[in-house]
Amino acid sequence: MSQFDPRTRPARFAPYVLTAAAAMTVALLAGRVQPPVTAEAAVTLSPAQARVLEAKALASAGAPAGLTIPESVPVEIRKGETFEQAVQRTGIGAGETRTLIDTLGRALDVRDLRPGQRFETAISRHRTPRGDRHLIGLTLRTGPVSQLTVSRTFDGALRLRSLEETVMRETRVARGEVEGSLASSLRATGASAQVSRAVAELIGTPGGVKAGDRFALAFDRTVTDGGRTIETGELLYVAMKGRALYRFKPAGAREAGYFDAAGMNVRTDVMRAPLDRMRVSSAFGPRRHPISGIGKRHEGTDLAAGMGTPVRAPADGVVVEARRWGGYGNWVRIRHPSGLESGYAHLSRFAPGLRAGQRVRQGQVVAYVGSTGASTGPHLHYEVWKRGQRVDPAGVTSNRRPGLAASDLAAFRVEKARIDRILAAGGERRPTASSGRAAT
Repeated sequence: MSQFDPRTRPARFAPYVLTAAAAMTVALLAGRVQPPVTAEAAVTLSPAQARVLEAKALASAGAPAGLTIPESVPVEIRKGETFEQAVQRTGIGAGETRTLIDTLGRALDVRDLRPGQRFETAISRHRTPRGDRHLIGLTLRTGPVSQLTVSRTFDGALRLRSLEETVMRETRVARGEVEGSLASSLRATGASAQVSRAVAELIGTPGGVKAGDRFALAFDRTVTDGGRTIETGELLYVAMKGRALYRFKPAGAREAGYFDAAGMNVRTDVMRAPLDRMRVSSAFGPRRHPISGIGKRHEGTDLAAGMGTPVRAPADGVVVEARRWGGYGNWVRIRHPSGLESGYAHLSRFAPGLRAGQRVRQGQVVAYVGSTGASTGPHLHYEVWKRGQRVDPAGVTSNRRPGLAASDLAAFRVEKARIDRILAAGGERRPTASSGRAAT
């Protein structure tokens, strides 16, 4: 929960302040006659009032009398368990639990909370060998940027507040170098799986990506002012292996594409290889079959690769087959424009959801390297047909798609200049909502 996260700013998230202040006050009152626990109506605290409470909490945090320092206890509702039962696993009594439920009931019905729902509690106890446990505070996230907080007041009652975090639209600029895999290196910069896939599709080359390769990228996302990502947007820019690409959607186009600084389309009709890293272990043409020992023409190219290596579509197309096919084992065939088809054999598995009739994009993962069918070990058997005849994949030329039309080039230059300004500034943030609203 965000208010127990050390990265969160206390002045903005008043629930943490309330929890701490209430905890210290209850501790100082320990040993005296405590008033009955009652639920109070929710109140509104201004930022100035919240800061006053924070100051009081810090002043009294040194040596709370009678009560232990509150302990943060995360809780998750288990399968077959109610919210009430989950709360009581923290050790607090049935009476306090019932009062807590009544307090939360002003904002939600706890019966709607399902297994897997998480919340954070602050628990304290009397400084005796068998001291009772007491609830000092609870925080429950109710949405991507909203949360409910219950905390003790100075007189021991429970008080409910609802907060919404500030939401920002952010364009993040990240730079780094590949250490280990490209995907893990991109994740370390905050890039989502969606952004990482887009980078891999655009940068995937026969030479592959190597450790030490440097990269720069810019991508959109929605974040809270505490740094938590709410939603990931599109990859706007990527520079790697001597290529710098900008996202742009031409007028009338169904989807955006990626273009170099001159407005040339970087995608080609056919890629030379379906693997990010490749080594030809058996070329197209005559050979002695490794299993039968019979001399026979090899109608494809075998590419050495480890088990589970992603296989990418070499061009946009439509899946014709995704099935088991005799000695080829798990087999995928894709139809591309210009009378071309490609095929992949001995696969360990297909990409999730892959099926005949599905459209795929150039660079999209369609399957994974394996050793099914008549195979001596993990590798990819790759075939290409041109107008129904098998041809040497190495001889298939890659034709660059046309660049932007003159009518789109001016708009592309404006968008490129905007992205360049963001790159030079190291990123950009734009607030979209206010925060700190209390429940009524």
